[in-house]
Formats: sequence, structure tokens, C-alpha cells
Amino acid sequence: MRTKSILTEARQIERAVTLIQLGARLQVLESETDLSYERLLRLYKEVAGKSPSKGQLPFSTDWFMTWQPNIHASLFLNIHEYLNKAAEIDEIDAVIKTYQLYLEQTQAQGLEPLLSITRAWRLVKFLDNGMLTMTQCNTCGGHFVTHPYENPKHFTCGLCNPPARAGKGKAAGALQLC
Repeated sequence: MRTKSILTEARQIERAVTLIQLGARLQVLESETDLSYERLLRLYKEVAGKSPSKGQLPFSTDWFMTWQPNIHASLFLNIHEYLNKAAEIDEIDAVIKTYQLYLEQTQAQGLEPLLSITRAWRLVKFLDNGMLTMTQCNTCGGHFVTHPYENPKHFTCGLCNPPARAGKGKAAGALQLC
């Protein structure tokens, strides 16, 4: 019989609390910790002060292909790639740190963050499973989220070639063109 380490359990609880504070769904906590469902549920209610959201997690890669979500997802994944190269940390800890840096960057620019921690976590899973990839823009040289079948020879990002109505609305996150 294997004994449980109190330190390992404490790290799992700390990770779960951080994820809850960032707004992660219960399914993410279940996937990324070894804590029981009942324990996670009690922890979620204690930290968030409410029951967790119900329903399925977002599962479409298409959401990341639309103009603004693509820019936010690309920013997130570029930070994530850098952290993975610069630091040797667990995958979920890299997602947490990346998401915190993403929030700092969007807030510093006065933008509303479009990615939730759950979508960011799902984005990394899509990338790891080959459902999405990063492709270099032929114009600016930046790396952007694309479908794996995107032709890299002819790829131009949404910043270099925005859609016709991009940034024209007054919705939160609209591009400020000077």
C-alpha cells in the first residue's frame, strides 16, 4: 500500500486553489490534480464562494481562428512557448504562469482578456494533440495559431491583414487605430 505524501497533497491543493482563483472550471481541476471530485467540489465552494459552473467545456478549434481570439491565443501561446524553453516546470504550472502573464499584458494594454483559463488550457491541449499549430506570418514574422493544414508559404496574420470590419466596433477589445 502506497502512502500519500502530505507535501504532494498540499501542492495539489495549492494548484487547485490557484486555478479556481483564475476561474478554471471543475473539469480542469479534475484533469490536473489528483484530488477527489468531492474534495475539489468542497474546495471550489470554499475558494469561489459558489458552486462551480455546469456544462461541457468549449471544444471547438474554430473559436481560436476568428480575428481577435486568434491574436489573444497567439499571444498566450508565444508566452507559453517561451516559458517552456526558459523554465523547467510542470505543464499545468506553465499554463498557470502563462495565463497570469497574459492577463498582465492585456491589462497593461487596456484590453479585455478574451481567453479564460479554461480556454487557454484547452488551447494548449489542442496544440499538444496536433489539432492546432503555430505558423509564422510572412509579413511580420510573428507566430500565430493556425490549423495544421495552413500553407505556411502564403500565411499572413490577422494583424498584418485584418478583416474589413476589424476594430470598427465599440465592443470591448476593439482595436484602437490611430
